[in-house]
Amino acid sequence: MDPNLQYWQSNGKSFVSRLRLWFNILDPSSILSSEAEIVQARTLLQNQGNQQTNGKVTNAWLLSLSSVHSDTGAAISPLFRSQVFLPVSAPLIVASLIPHKGVKPALFWQFLLQSYSAGFNHCNRNATVTKDNKTSMKQSILIVGTVSYSTFAGALPQIILQRFRLISSVAETFCRSLLPIPLSACLAAFSVIVVRSEESENGIRVFDSNGNAVGVSKEAGSKAVKETAISRATLFGTTAAVPSLLLALLKRAKFVQRNPMIIAPVRHISTAIVFGLMIPVSFSLFPQLGKIKKEHLEEEFQSLASNEELFYHRGL
Repeated sequence: MDPNLQYWQSNGKSFVSRLRLWFNILDPSSILSSEAEIVQARTLLQNQGNQQTNGKVTNAWLLSLSSVHSDTGAAISPLFRSQVFLPVSAPLIVASLIPHKGVKPALFWQFLLQSYSAGFNHCNRNATVTKDNKTSMKQSILIVGTVSYSTFAGALPQIILQRFRLISSVAETFCRSLLPIPLSACLAAFSVIVVRSEESENGIRVFDSNGNAVGVSKEAGSKAVKETAISRATLFGTTAAVPSLLLALLKRAKFVQRNPMIIAPVRHISTAIVFGLMIPVSFSLFPQLGKIKKEHLEEEFQSLASNEELFYHRGL
C-alpha cells in the first residue's frame, strides 16, 4: 500500500478529520512545487514518516498527498493536482453559470469546464488496473464523448431559450436559475461515471488491514466510482443552487431593485465563494481509503481467513 493511503488510513477516519486535512492539502502555496521537491518529500517520508509532529515531515506529507498519485506513486500532472482545482475551475464554473446572450459563449465555457473536469477525473482516478493500447484507445474515446455530450447538455438552458424564443419571465427563470442546478449535478456525476468506467468493468485493488493487496474487485471499483460521483454532484449542484437562492432573496430587497447592476457581481462572487468552500467539503464526504465488507465482494474473496473489512483507494 502506498504511503499516501497509509496516511489516510490513520488520519482520515472521520469527516471532520478529513475536512481539516483537505483544507491543508488544498493550500495553493504548493502549486509551484517542482518534481525534484516532490521526490525529496517522498524520500523524507520513507526515512522519517512516523515523526508526524515534525513540521518538515508534515509539509512533506501534504505535498505528497496533493501531488503524488496513490496508486502509481508518480507525480500528478500539475494542471490536475487537487490544490489547482479551485483556481482553474472557479473561473470556469462562474463563466458557465452566468446568463449568456447567445449559444456560442455558453458552448465555449461549457467545453472548457467539461474538458477540465474530465481531465481531472481521469488523472485522479484509481489507476491500479494495467492498461494496454486497446484500453487506452477506449478511454480516450470515452473522454472525448463525455466532453462532447456534457458540453451540449450544459448549454441546454441557453439553447432552449434561443431555439424556442422563450421570452416569458417564468421560462427565463426556469432556464437560467432552476434548470442549471440539477443539470450541473447530473453532468458532474456523469463525467465521473463514464471517465472512470474502467474501474467498474475491470476492478480495482483491495487491501487488508495490514496494507497487503489481496486481489482486484469490480464491486469495490463500482463503489469507488459511485462515491466519487456523489461527491462531485454535491459540489457542482450546491455551487449552482446557493447563488440562485441568494439572488432570489436579494431581488426582493428595495436596495437591489434600485441598483440592479449589483446582481451580476453578487452572482459571480457568491458562486466562487460557495465553490471554494464546497471543494474540501465534497472531497471529505467519503474516505480516500474506503471500506467494503468481504461479503459484498466477489466469491474469490469469501475464502479469506479473516472476516475483517477490506480497503480500497477511492480516487478523487
